[in-house]
Amino acid sequence: MTNPTAAMIVIGDEILSGRTRDSNMHHLARALTKVGIDLGEVRVISDDREAIVGAVTALSAAYTHVFTSGGIGPTHDDITADCVAAAFGAAIDVRDDARALLQAHYDRQGVEFNDARKRMARIPDGATLIENPVSIAPGFTMKNVHVMAGVPAVFEAMVASVLPTLTGGAPLLSQNLRVERGEGEIAGPLAELAGEFSDLSIGSYPYQRNGVYGANIVIRGQDGARVDAAMTRLCEMFPG
Repeated sequence: MTNPTAAMIVIGDEILSGRTRDSNMHHLARALTKVGIDLGEVRVISDDREAIVGAVTALSAAYTHVFTSGGIGPTHDDITADCVAAAFGAAIDVRDDARALLQAHYDRQGVEFNDARKRMARIPDGATLIENPVSIAPGFTMKNVHVMAGVPAVFEAMVASVLPTLTGGAPLLSQNLRVERGEGEIAGPLAELAGEFSDLSIGSYPYQRNGVYGANIVIRGQDGARVDAAMTRLCEMFPG
């Protein structure tokens, strides 16, 4: 049985400019691997309406799930919600349930629930709210697109809220072996191993440490017995 698939859209000029380092992709990839959803593509795009609408349209048609991060805050450049609505031809406005969550939150803090903060309650028609236990402002799911905040702590909380609602597949298992030989030396045997275990993913990740060339060989697959067998064969090829 083929696992469900996923793509991620990381939205924000601050990511592309290098001012902010994205950690959300790493977190999502690890979380999806554990539940058997295969992350197949990640796009990093600017705060541009055409780019966001185009990415959502293309990826939602190509993958089982799409996860977005960034662009759902209170400022003028937070346009993700509007763009997702546009991609699906849905109307968008301040929604009563989202407004109530935020109103109660700011009332407890003694902070004005002003027009800027009300922007975070704008939800496309037909979307389902994603719980945000960190800062209350919700994300939302529109069809197969899960729209989440860019702040890592909030993004991670939203992922934890969404994943239990999704149907996964077989988790991806992995083993690795460090081989202190250059890739040019191990390429031939690895090609043979990949041919023998064509149902597995076998990757070589080179390094240089203290003048020594080597590679970390990582074997991944859904069948634990096959992964074990491939690792045994790899150890025979490169003993010690």
